[in-house]
Amino acid sequence: MSILVQNLSKIYGNQKAIDSINFEIEKGQVVGFLGPNGAGKSTTMKILTCFIPQTSGKAFVNGLDIEENSIEVRRQLGYLPEHNPLYLDMYVKEYLSFVADVFKVKQKKKRIAECIEITGLTLEHRKKIGQLSKGYRQRVGLAQALIHDPSVLILDEPTSGLDPNQVVEIRQLIKNLGKEKTVLLSTHQLTEVEAICDRAIIINHGAIVADKPTNELKSGLDKQTTIDVIFGNSIRKALIEKLPGIRSVSGEGVEFTLTAEINSKIQEALFSLAVKEGNNILSMNQRQTSLEEVFKTLTTE
Repeated sequence: MSILVQNLSKIYGNQKAIDSINFEIEKGQVVGFLGPNGAGKSTTMKILTCFIPQTSGKAFVNGLDIEENSIEVRRQLGYLPEHNPLYLDMYVKEYLSFVADVFKVKQKKKRIAECIEITGLTLEHRKKIGQLSKGYRQRVGLAQALIHDPSVLILDEPTSGLDPNQVVEIRQLIKNLGKEKTVLLSTHQLTEVEAICDRAIIINHGAIVADKPTNELKSGLDKQTTIDVIFGNSIRKALIEKLPGIRSVSGEGVEFTLTAEINSKIQEALFSLAVKEGNNILSMNQRQTSLEEVFKTLTTE
């Protein structure tokens, strides 16, 4: 087991940032860690990387207790924090050399060259970090996380600030790394999870609300269906929300997107509502629930 979390909690004053969460990640998995802002993602990652202590519970990386073996755990981890801390006055190669020295990397020059190549820094490695765009600074952060060839990678928003082409390249890099390493990836980009993750863990208000393979989440998680409907005339959203089996409704006026229980006969209910209100339905389209809609359902009060 690469990562094992048991009843992990973190309390700041009167606020529970994470509340007795449990999960485990096998070697070679790429796992998306999702949740709204303030849900507890970054706190969990900071605990796993030994940056802050937990209030209670246990966590293990490659079988090592993060409290009892924090130095050894850090040797086996590569970490890219959400706010990528870099020495802006250092040259790219100089900075990677500094990080390599911290980890006592053998064949340092060779390893630096490898990390520069795989993170796409070849054309920029002679520049000072302060001269780089945000996207290239993110690549430097990823390179430092890889420099000591860790078996576990914890990446907090790794594609933040990258342009679309760079995003595709970094996603492919992470996917390739996942063939040999364990990757825990925090992101707000749900398309990213669909593209590269084997599994998704969704956290909300410090508690895990879903832990499933991404293909099961995409298929609706709790067997819900999504319907896009357009009425002929404006109708009150509250009337649709009262229909049996409805889970969520978005939209206003004549166009709405709703999720409902798979066996709720919601189409018939919508037609009956239209007749009752002297309205009509111009179009109705039932489709597979997207990961975005599942996420919204799980994390909205």
